[in-house]
Amino acid sequence: MRTLRRRLHSWLNLKPGEGRPVCAGLVLFYLLFCGYFMLRPVRETMGVAGGVDNLQWLFTGTFIATLACLPLFGWLVSKVRRQRILPWTYGLFASHLLVFAWLLGQDPDGVGQARAFYIWLSVFNLLAISLAWSVLADLFSSEQSKRLFGVLAAGASLGGLSGPILGTLLVAPLGHAGLLVLAAALLSGSIGAALYLQRWRAGQPLPSNREQPPSRPLGGNPWAGASAVLRSPFLLGIALFVLLLASVSTFLYFEQARIVSETFTDRTRQTQVFGLIDIAVQTLAILTQLFFTGRLAKRLGVGVLLMGVPLLMAAGFVALALLPTFTLFVLVMVARRAGEYALVRPGREMLFTVLPAEDKYKAKNFIDTVVYRGGDALSGWVKRALDVLGDHPQAAMLIGAGLALGWGLTGRWLGRRQRTLEAAQEKPR
Repeated sequence: MRTLRRRLHSWLNLKPGEGRPVCAGLVLFYLLFCGYFMLRPVRETMGVAGGVDNLQWLFTGTFIATLACLPLFGWLVSKVRRQRILPWTYGLFASHLLVFAWLLGQDPDGVGQARAFYIWLSVFNLLAISLAWSVLADLFSSEQSKRLFGVLAAGASLGGLSGPILGTLLVAPLGHAGLLVLAAALLSGSIGAALYLQRWRAGQPLPSNREQPPSRPLGGNPWAGASAVLRSPFLLGIALFVLLLASVSTFLYFEQARIVSETFTDRTRQTQVFGLIDIAVQTLAILTQLFFTGRLAKRLGVGVLLMGVPLLMAAGFVALALLPTFTLFVLVMVARRAGEYALVRPGREMLFTVLPAEDKYKAKNFIDTVVYRGGDALSGWVKRALDVLGDHPQAAMLIGAGLALGWGLTGRWLGRRQRTLEAAQEKPR
């Protein structure tokens, strides 16, 4: 047993004492992503129900809802001890899921509540995931993040793999309302894992990047995250990186919605198709996270994680402009999403480990929610305008290639800047 444990620690790049907190982090992400990805196909079905031509309105509604949530979350972060931010937020989200389950049970085919759920889940997924990563960036040092964030992200991919399978199998017997109740239970379980991580850190020496204990509220005002981004070139670079990421994702997302809606007309069948795509994405992502992400970050730096996928997407967009087939589109979509989960997302979260605690919660939340959804809304209208002006999918793909290239160059700069900030933190020690 000891030999197996040592080998497992070696494979996963763990140091003594890190096994239990890593397991807790895996459970946190597994339950969160299992619940979300079980509902993601439901969200896509709800989006199609409102009409593919109306998706840009849903993206705009999501952006407005995100703006409305920003001061509320900022107030919570300013007033509540850091250990309580995640439990309170996730508990509120779980109660929302139960309300939507009741509404869907009363009127399963209602377009209004379908649109409301689409917007709510689109706000929830960014805020909940961003908050989970904020907690981990707060609890682990920059050195630990390079070794462990890839492994922890594997918990997200495991959940992302299990969620679509559960959704595909259970949507027929339980219905959409039943899936929402199950997701609320999974989200509640992730709170327990987060509380364990907080207790673990309380018994450990503070990392070099922790300037104040989590038992103290951060203070400040609800808009501090936005003002911090505007003052910091590094945070502005992260915001630009996220904006370009969202734009590339939106261009591909609109094409996915159009193709699936034209090919499959039954709502249950659409949910199953979206679920199968998620399964393929998560399977590829988890293999990369477990065996490659941490080693790449440790040996080559964060910049490699942030550059590779954007450059691949630039090539993919050019290929789609020249050969716009459904098979090639699916390959590009799967590569983009798997690469984002396995490389881009862990690399992006590593950037925040060299920043103060307030930036890890407030500025990070502003970037992950408002900036991301703003990019969604803006690029959604651009894509819609291209569709209205004429049937020229090649033009949209070439614009996407340019955005992806800028995305990669921004990632390269961020990787270099992160390395400089990390070195500056190491000098006083």
